[in-house]
Amino acid sequence: MGVIDFLWNGFLVALQPDNLLFAFIGVLIGTAVGVLPGIGPMSGVALLIPITATLTSGASAEEAASSAIILLAGVYYGAMYGGSTTSILLNTPGESSSVVTTLDGYQMAKQGRAGSALSIAAIGSFVAGIVALIGLIFLAQPLSEIAIKFGPAEYFSLMLLGLCAVSSFAGKSMTKSLIATVIGLLLATIGMDNVSGVARFTFNTPVLYQGLEFLTVAVGIFALGEVFSTILQKNKEEQAIAKVGRVFPTKQDLKDSAAPIARGSIIGFFIGVLPGAGAILASFFSYIAEKKWSKNPDSFGKGNIAGVAGPESANNAASGGGMVPMLTLGIPGGGTTAILMGALIMYNVQPGPLLFEEHPQVAWGLIASMFIGNLMLLILNMPLVKIFAKIIETPIKYLTPIIIAISVFGVYAVQVETFDLYLLIFCGLLGYFFAKHDYPLAPLVLSLVLGPMIENNLRRALTGSDGDWSIFVTHPISLGFLIVSALWLLIPIILKLRGKKVIINDES
Repeated sequence: MGVIDFLWNGFLVALQPDNLLFAFIGVLIGTAVGVLPGIGPMSGVALLIPITATLTSGASAEEAASSAIILLAGVYYGAMYGGSTTSILLNTPGESSSVVTTLDGYQMAKQGRAGSALSIAAIGSFVAGIVALIGLIFLAQPLSEIAIKFGPAEYFSLMLLGLCAVSSFAGKSMTKSLIATVIGLLLATIGMDNVSGVARFTFNTPVLYQGLEFLTVAVGIFALGEVFSTILQKNKEEQAIAKVGRVFPTKQDLKDSAAPIARGSIIGFFIGVLPGAGAILASFFSYIAEKKWSKNPDSFGKGNIAGVAGPESANNAASGGGMVPMLTLGIPGGGTTAILMGALIMYNVQPGPLLFEEHPQVAWGLIASMFIGNLMLLILNMPLVKIFAKIIETPIKYLTPIIIAISVFGVYAVQVETFDLYLLIFCGLLGYFFAKHDYPLAPLVLSLVLGPMIENNLRRALTGSDGDWSIFVTHPISLGFLIVSALWLLIPIILKLRGKKVIINDES
């Protein structure tokens, strides 16, 4: 049988009434999980595993595994859809990978373009889901062979490239961007050292042994930072309520978003294939790419629709790409895919090279359900755009307590620690200070994500090479990433110095 025949059989599985219902329940719960900060797809999927066992009782082992994984996968990519809603409307990232969407999505909402931003986010997510599905069908095997060649040295260089690319967020001052990056890296070092087991910057406080919760920092900086800005600013004109305006994108919006959606889908899928990279890194890389390729990079952070279309497409494509190593190699690409893999094993289905041969009904049923689930999400979300968009018309005196309540509930639900609430307030004040003094927020958030990855892969690479640093330049892929990283930092500096020389020569 060929790929098309297997896919057809997969659709026969996914279109069974029970599985259609499971797919709908999954994407509906996933959307809600994405909207609420702090829960996230990982928690949502984990909480539903016991429920799937109850719902599928009485079915054969193969049918039970197919239904369960269809429901759980629906929660996974449904959460990627839902995370954009509060990011755009309230500047509160509902899900970690939606942090980047706040940069331009919230600015669009303030300009009365909330409907366009939400619509483009939904359309981009749908297109990305289809692109990821096509990639999963035809490229799973060759891509998994490439991904497995990535060792610690390659991952270290890739993460370093992401950190160097943070210069794209520099805005008016690269110095301020580098300061924000260093602060993020310092915050990332808090917690137990994975290799030596030594506590770093914990001050004998047990709650800090696991480090700072990323979503707490992100919600504090973006959501509470905006709240403090609203409360403390004295310019009443800036607090005027933005009108929603048009609820669907214009032809120009669609035209401006087409290329970013296509690029974000491709970038997201390929980054998603890399174990450990995930949707957060994919959305950041997409935003960086759009800003680099834009004819008007200064418009980013001020309501550029490409800053919504690209990252939203990337994080959804990454969720599809993350299925590749999990299904074909038995290597989970991230926390959520690890839980999905655990669920399959619970049903006596072992992900890996033999999955497509031994359990084709489960594998191809899941792939077909991803297409159906993405279609359901588009149909479910597009009619709600107008309702969602109306949120931005809520008077600030009512909206501010709602943002605070959502932030506090979401953050407290992660670890049920009052310390996280104090951290939330601190990060809110930090976000307000950064915004007031023109320090970019994105470098801090990105370095907080990449810091532990860089350190872990650096140590793994050096352990494998007995402390020989040449491992980073003797591996061709790693060397390529390092060269690009160096160029990314040096070229803007060289161009700036050349520009100064030109001015001096003109004056003389």
